[in-house]
Amino acid sequence: MVIGISRTSGEVVGDVGDYKFVRELIETYQPDFVFHLAANSTPRHDAMFENQRTICDGTLNILESVKLHSPASKVFLSGSALQFRNEGLPIRETTAFEADSPYAVARIQSVYAARYYRKAFGLRVYFGYFFNHDSPLRTEHHVNQKIVKAALRIARGSREKLSLGNIDVQKEFNFAGDIVEAVWMLVNQEEVFEAVIGSGKAYPISDWLRYCFEKVGLRWEDAVIIQEGFVPQYQILVSDPNVIMGLGWRPKVDIYQLANNMLDE
Repeated sequence: MVIGISRTSGEVVGDVGDYKFVRELIETYQPDFVFHLAANSTPRHDAMFENQRTICDGTLNILESVKLHSPASKVFLSGSALQFRNEGLPIRETTAFEADSPYAVARIQSVYAARYYRKAFGLRVYFGYFFNHDSPLRTEHHVNQKIVKAALRIARGSREKLSLGNIDVQKEFNFAGDIVEAVWMLVNQEEVFEAVIGSGKAYPISDWLRYCFEKVGLRWEDAVIIQEGFVPQYQILVSDPNVIMGLGWRPKVDIYQLANNMLDE
């Protein structure tokens, strides 16, 4: 049985930042696995307190509740590529952290909480550092879906112009379903407890942009406005997935299959 928890909808409605709620939930269900995926995935300063409550407090609420009421549970905590120092090289588990945003600070704090509970209390706490991933369920807050939805609307007759920043930025285009399979593989073994989860393949955003517009019979140059003076958070963000691939995981969906899936939806 899988129990989905959200602040707004799902089988159980609640806030992972509420210790009493989390404790009662774990005490009641005694889960085999707990997956903490909640976050506001933005480096913006104005999301600082929300991410502190969701990521940091949520992590501590889960770990303390598991320690007290369900110590046999395995716990998975999601991390991010954005919590590492990015020098343009493939990022691995041993790459130094860099607290250059409130989001990164929250993620880094969660890692140390996981390590503490693992060492001090013997909890089986796993940490997966996610690189860019997408699916048709994404909102237009994310640039991949923003491009997909705009291309579809323009193909249907919309006269809108799509405004984008630096389309030369390179990142990974992973399928969320592949990432979940990596997580499942990680938590079902007991040799590796922290792993970078990504394909190790980066593409410029312009490749995604061109492919999506061509698939609907358009030239992106006719529909896109490039923002002048836009400063991206990074020029390239790519993983070194040797550890997770050493467990037998391989991504199945490439950038073009992902684009097709999102365009079809």
